[in-house]
Amino acid sequence: MWALAIAGAFLVSCAQGPRVNEALVEQELSQMSLREKVGQLFFLRPEALDTTIHYVSSDELPSFGVQAVNDRMRALAADYPVGGITLFAHNIKDSVQLKTFVEELHALPGHPMLSIDEEGGRVARLAKNPAFGLPQYESMAALSDPRAAGEAARTIGTYLAKYDLDIDFAPVADVNTNPENIVIGTRAFSDDPKVAAKCVSAYVKGMQKAGVLSCPKHFPGHGDTRADTHFGYAVSGKSWEELKSCEMVPFKAGIRAGARLVMTAHIAVPAVTGNELPSTLSSVVLLDKLRGELGYKGVIISDAMEMGAIARQFPVPEACVLALEAGVDVLLCVKDYPACFNAVLDAIGQGRLTEARIDESVRRVLRLRQLSAGYKEK
Repeated sequence: MWALAIAGAFLVSCAQGPRVNEALVEQELSQMSLREKVGQLFFLRPEALDTTIHYVSSDELPSFGVQAVNDRMRALAADYPVGGITLFAHNIKDSVQLKTFVEELHALPGHPMLSIDEEGGRVARLAKNPAFGLPQYESMAALSDPRAAGEAARTIGTYLAKYDLDIDFAPVADVNTNPENIVIGTRAFSDDPKVAAKCVSAYVKGMQKAGVLSCPKHFPGHGDTRADTHFGYAVSGKSWEELKSCEMVPFKAGIRAGARLVMTAHIAVPAVTGNELPSTLSSVVLLDKLRGELGYKGVIISDAMEMGAIARQFPVPEACVLALEAGVDVLLCVKDYPACFNAVLDAIGQGRLTEARIDESVRRVLRLRQLSAGYKEK
């Protein structure tokens, strides 16, 4: 069995944060079975580990009351180890319950990293729970100043670190340029890309100084769309040159600031790709643009694969394979975990995905684990 516990002695701190011990990454990778590797590519809702839970809409999930790990979840994780769990408001009751739940989740096979959407403003799973008594923010747009954005990130990161959460899916790095946008709006810092960029940079640095990894989203930019990808197809008609002059400005700033993850958007950008594929499934967007032109080397995580923009166009297990082929490293929030896990295994067996390709993503996840441990130790 491979060991995921990262000793502080393996990490070297510098002004930009901890560095990765590549020899340790290779040692850990060499100890992993193929099933353990595939498991590292998935971050799930807790409910996905309980095969007795079936739902159509995420609005149904609070009724299941999953706020602790049960024997069914442990049994599934023993066969299908998982790389990460993402918590939502309905999974959190109070401080005592959250601490216990976090300990139970971290102890599952695969040693999941724990993530949450705690942007500040209307998306705040902990701060909106009155049991925690945490500071709240009107919106990120109400900050729109780098100093305020950095202070908010340090505050949020500090209380997330207190509960041993590893990753915050924030900040929103979109530029709010379309007044008809129904999903981003004031979750973004500004309608000015330069203002947004300074705030994104400050937020990433503030979050990681507090000991929690930051994840700018939603690449290549969800701010100039009308539709909501939670429910169906959304498109941006911009060319790459237009995106570079606006949407890319905050993402570049976040990457320069040291962001270790970037989350994809399920929006189509046909003027860039020549087709209507969601960006999560496009190698042009992820490999040519994000990794190639922007030089990004960290983890690419999809937005939730259960969202309508994916699930209404593709069988989700097949979409998971397509996303990995396109360059995604981590697949977020699938409903039927065994089916998606097995689809990836089958794709490897059929030669659509090679184990070498899986290793590329697992290496990035293992680096992420080291960096997370290093930020917590600082």
